[in-house]
Amino acid sequence: MKRILIIDDDVHLLKMMREMLERAGYEVDAAVDGDEGIRCYRARPADLVITDIIMPKKEGIETIMTLKREFPDVKIIAQSGGGRVSADDYLEIAQKIGVRQTLNKPIARQELLDAVAGALDG
Repeated sequence: MKRILIIDDDVHLLKMMREMLERAGYEVDAAVDGDEGIRCYRARPADLVITDIIMPKKEGIETIMTLKREFPDVKIIAQSGGGRVSADDYLEIAQKIGVRQTLNKPIARQELLDAVAGALDG
């Protein structure tokens, strides 16, 4: 069974994504910020990481850079609803530093499942 680590400070979205992915047959770990996500990945590497970009403590771009530096082959999907700048700007940066795919929030169930399948296959 493939394991996915979701990193997002929105606990309601985190719970919803976890339930969707578990129902699709994935094992899911969750973290509420980048620091916790990195600790979780170091302790138990996942087949795929899905991370939000805008988070307190350690934001998504820094989280992605840390994971990529320590684990160059890590597969990552970045997601964002935007902030002071548009979500597309953040997601473009994430692509430049090596994420597999990007998603704009809100994310539809099938869009999430398709992105996960594509990232795991690629």
